[in-house]
Amino acid sequence: MSTDPYRHRPHPHRAPHPHPPNAASPSYATYPWQPPAPPAPEPGPAPHHAPLGHHSDLRRLRSAYRWQRRTATLTALGYFVLFLVLSAFAPSFMTGTVTDGVPTGLLLAVLQVPVTWLAIALYESTARRRVDPLADLIRRQAALDAKREATR
Repeated sequence: MSTDPYRHRPHPHRAPHPHPPNAASPSYATYPWQPPAPPAPEPGPAPHHAPLGHHSDLRRLRSAYRWQRRTATLTALGYFVLFLVLSAFAPSFMTGTVTDGVPTGLLLAVLQVPVTWLAIALYESTARRRVDPLADLIRRQAALDAKREATR
């Protein structure tokens, strides 16, 4: 017998309680307002391929999209910055005339619109050529992965 004076000892003249205070009620396993615990998932076979989030195609897609943005942005902004630098540091060049008395600065300013269209065309062509095929490939792989997970 233990020498711990605070240890609970049953009363000698009382019958023991049929359910200890920590035991679950015999009528239901949990409290009535709590849903039963979900069954543990059965372990399945390990996937044969790398998860989609770590796929090298995602890295290639990000770099292609980054290249696409940089090309279009540098085309449009590069031309505009060139126009501003010429305006600030070469005013004699910008006030000179090209043909029929049209100032060079005005001609370069009007050319900003076609250069912006060129940037948009570059953006679309690089999307069609580099970004869209990679995105379609990843989309198809994700659909296959979803189909594989559904059949498990």
